[in-house]
Amino acid sequence: MSEQAADGPTDAIDLILHQWARERPDLDLSPMALLGRLRILTRAMERELDEVFDRHGLGQADFDVLATLRRSGPPYALIPSELSAALMMSRAGMTGRLDRLERAGLVERSLDPGDRRSFRVTPTPTGLGRIDTVLTEHAAALRRLVSGLSPEDFATLTRILRTMLAAIT
Repeated sequence: MSEQAADGPTDAIDLILHQWARERPDLDLSPMALLGRLRILTRAMERELDEVFDRHGLGQADFDVLATLRRSGPPYALIPSELSAALMMSRAGMTGRLDRLERAGLVERSLDPGDRRSFRVTPTPTGLGRIDTVLTEHAAALRRLVSGLSPEDFATLTRILRTMLAAIT
């Protein structure tokens, strides 16, 4: 249920719910409060995180590929199908991302010595340095974004969102 103040709406979402309650009292639109706020929050977070990526000439997709390679551990090499699976995207989409990152000098592709029908993707030294720098700023931005939550609220919200995701995926 919405936590609308007893004396009326407290924000734009509450106002919308108040108006719908007046116009369509037969519908329970209370989930709109939660999901609307999540949507607004997501947009605000994406803007802040995109600023970090933009400062380093990356997009979210570029960051995702470089971060996936970096977190895979030495030698930071994966085949495209592993990258696609890790990022939950099509192989065709992955090819476009890799082409862009290769042109930018951030990754390189080489034949996979274990399977000469495939190739391995590794970050270049420039790519590895870039992801480490961006990841440090990214972590600081993430920390700022959740700084308003107490440790207890952080744990509770994490648990609740995990439960919601499990229910719809």
